[in-house]
Amino acid sequence: MNVDRLVLALAGTLVLASALLATVLSGWWLLLAAFVGANLLQASVTGFCPAAVVLRRFGVPAGCAFR
Repeated sequence: MNVDRLVLALAGTLVLASALLATVLSGWWLLLAAFVGANLLQASVTGFCPAAVVLRRFGVPAGCAFR
């Protein structure tokens, strides 16, 4: 699995977890989903994704989007 797919999987997992936690515990968990969405929007505009940088440092092979 390359960085591109792992970033999308991580974002999707965090959004789903945020929705679940907001339903069960507190609506404040929706801030996590907002942060993930803002980060995805920023990455699409600038081409820089902090999660991709961290994943590459862990040795995950680079994909096409985040080099």
